[in-house]
Amino acid sequence: MTVSAGNKNEDCHAANGVKPGKNGMVRNHHIHHQYQQQEKKAYHSSNGELYRRPFVESFEETPMLVAVLTYMGYGILTIFGYLRDFMREWKIENCHNAREREEQKDFVPLYQDFENFYTRNIYMRIRDSWNKPLCSVPGAKFDFVEQNSKDYNWTFEYTGRVVKGVINLGSYNYLGFGENTGSCADAAGEATMKYGVGVASTRHEMGNLDRHEELEKQVASFLCVESAMVFGMGFATNSMNIPALAGKGCLILSDELNHASLVLGARLSGSTIRVFKHNNMQSLEKLLRDAIVHGQPRTHRPWKKILILVEGIFSMEGSIVRLPEIIALKKKYKAYVYLDEAHSIGALGPTGRGVVEYFGLDAKDVDIMMGTFTKSFGAAGGYIGGRKDFIEFLRTHSHSTIYATSMSPPVMEQVSASMKCIMGEDGTSIGRLRIQRLAENTVYFRRRMLEMGFIIYGNNDSPVVPMMLYMPAKIGAFGREMLKRNIGVVVVGFPATPIIESRARFCISAAHTKEMLDGALLVISEVGDLLQLKYSRHKVLPSLDRPFDETTYEENEE
Repeated sequence: MTVSAGNKNEDCHAANGVKPGKNGMVRNHHIHHQYQQQEKKAYHSSNGELYRRPFVESFEETPMLVAVLTYMGYGILTIFGYLRDFMREWKIENCHNAREREEQKDFVPLYQDFENFYTRNIYMRIRDSWNKPLCSVPGAKFDFVEQNSKDYNWTFEYTGRVVKGVINLGSYNYLGFGENTGSCADAAGEATMKYGVGVASTRHEMGNLDRHEELEKQVASFLCVESAMVFGMGFATNSMNIPALAGKGCLILSDELNHASLVLGARLSGSTIRVFKHNNMQSLEKLLRDAIVHGQPRTHRPWKKILILVEGIFSMEGSIVRLPEIIALKKKYKAYVYLDEAHSIGALGPTGRGVVEYFGLDAKDVDIMMGTFTKSFGAAGGYIGGRKDFIEFLRTHSHSTIYATSMSPPVMEQVSASMKCIMGEDGTSIGRLRIQRLAENTVYFRRRMLEMGFIIYGNNDSPVVPMMLYMPAKIGAFGREMLKRNIGVVVVGFPATPIIESRARFCISAAHTKEMLDGALLVISEVGDLLQLKYSRHKVLPSLDRPFDETTYEENEE
């Protein structure tokens, strides 16, 4: 676990008796409330220049025995996979879906050999853990249609039974606005009646509504920036706008755990891409220094532009970007920062304004602020905010604006109504209370998971909570056992994660009540005992159940 306020300054670590690891993070260390209180005192005196609040993250190392057994598990699955391929070749296996059709044998394969092998022999074993057909609003609870397979998960059939009241620990519904009742749903319905469902044109042609421009002004006000643009798809907000910002002769420095949309956008731009270790400021500074000293390959000319790509909350790790240090490096080396706040906007900060507000920073220090409306706002699409001249440049150069259909009117109204609620402009305190409840639920859930002995990753304030499963057989087993007990979770394995770091990812919501979380935690503990998932070698003493520390989101006084 890392308790830090900057990689460069190690005095804080030394003062607390904690030795930093190679990447500036402290591993194999646990924390409890008494330690937190002590750490806060040392923290303020040591590193007040960059961080205004404690920065606590946990990345416990994989136990050696678990790592060995995980590799053995994948090895056994691979051996059985080749055995099954042999049986398919000789038409011994009953299931014929994995066998190549005779008429396709002369065609070039669509997939690489290993991808094809992995899909048919490993992924298909646990395919039933994904793609559940929901038939309700994905709120705090959801309903889904039961399905089964008679051909080893190659195809599914509906049983006709609807499973109701499943506690939802998988959706990104952080503030609970993914609902079909209330002011947001009413506003979306009224917009549908007035404007229709679709616009059927791009913003440059006949698809620019008055509500688009009003929403952009609202987003700019919410982000505290000069101007903003909205887009109909969150993924395309990254993948189609980064190519407009960088090109040949530019250098992109990307965190190794960035989302696929950021990676795709960087590749499409044609820029030179260099990857730095996750949240590792020494690694980033080394790349920046080398870029300034050596310039472009062969010619050694200065780079036209250096762009640093990071996320606010990393969706698979639950970690929060070390933004104060990145901004310090950006200013030192005259680079630009592109911040993806898909998971952090609405979920962090006293008023839900994301990781910039969470650290008490000035929005002007972040050159490009990107985010999506698919998580905290319960809608769809994305935005980019920044200086007015930069946004005007994007209006004429962004593929997402020129070629894509503009945002749907009911989606716009959902975004606008939920944002007004968060900002308190609806005349109620619903938004503020939801932000606080999300923070309470996050701290409570993470604390209880640690007390039960699970290895969880990420920052103490992150509503994304990865719980390590490791072994491939436990990926499907955990998802199925949880669903049997009416708890819906997301399980993730290779290649979405490193091969020995399979995990379950819980997403906490303000819509969850304490009773729901307690019920879910009881089930998680039960399944954890059943599957032997309590891997943590550190004992965290159960703390008294006390009210949430309301100073969590109070600004620290100088």
